Amino acid sequence: MEIWGIAIILGIVEGLTEFIPVSSTGHLIVVGNLLRFEGEKASTFEVAIQLGAILSVVVLYWDRFLGLIPCKENPIPRSGSALEGWSGLWRIGLATVPALIVGYLAHDFIKAHLFTPAAVAWALAVGGIGILIAERFVLRRFSRSLDTLTLRQALGIGLFQTLSLWPGTSRSAATIVGGLLLGLDRKGAAEFSFLIAVPIMVAATGYDVLKMTGAFTSEDVAQLVVGFIVSFIVALMAIPSFIRILSRWSLAPFAWYRIVAAPAFYLLTRSLSL
Repeated sequence: MEIWGIAIILGIVEGLTEFIPVSSTGHLIVVGNLLRFEGEKASTFEVAIQLGAILSVVVLYWDRFLGLIPCKENPIPRSGSALEGWSGLWRIGLATVPALIVGYLAHDFIKAHLFTPAAVAWALAVGGIGILIAERFVLRRFSRSLDTLTLRQALGIGLFQTLSLWPGTSRSAATIVGGLLLGLDRKGAAEFSFLIAVPIMVAATGYDVLKMTGAFTSEDVAQLVVGFIVSFIVALMAIPSFIRILSRWSLAPFAWYRIVAAPAFYLLTRSLSL
């Protein structure tokens, strides 16, 4: 398949799956395997186009980001919100630092051993079971909105986010489940997951792209740009849809999808490699 077709397909996959708890990285690895788009450049491409999806969060939640500006006359006042000014910056920072540290220390190991269809399949299945368990806990207690987020909850969600460094686990699944178990409602857990995706993915993408800069050709860069744009547009439409789903139903359908998809992905990719 032409590189433009690969870029468009992977951009669509990324945009659709980045913010729902099914693992965008896992789907990109599996689809890339099916398209015979593999290797170190492919792994970097799969990380880099996530930045396009992340940019859609900045566009959709621009008021939240403006509200983080630490000044006396905030342009987007949100009285009583824990995610405003320095208070919000501290919470986002606490939720971001654990994954940055673990990701930096384990980067080479992760790229060498966990970017495989088998590892993704296991992560999908285990993550699906984890979501079902979390939903059982959520049904038994009262949950609070994102504006009540405490420093302890932010740090806890950050620790959950480190689980997503295993491709297939899903960053959104890890952080949303963490938020639910720590007392947030579904909408709040999802929105905080979106917000903390921005710093973590900017750092991860920048690190990967800088390491591979000398290896990229002009054609590779053009392919990255196409994937970036497609993922941005698709995510811009997917995020509001996901929030509407969460306002009506639980995360259980996504969990069952993961459990069913895990062996299917593994068998499909394994048969192609034989």
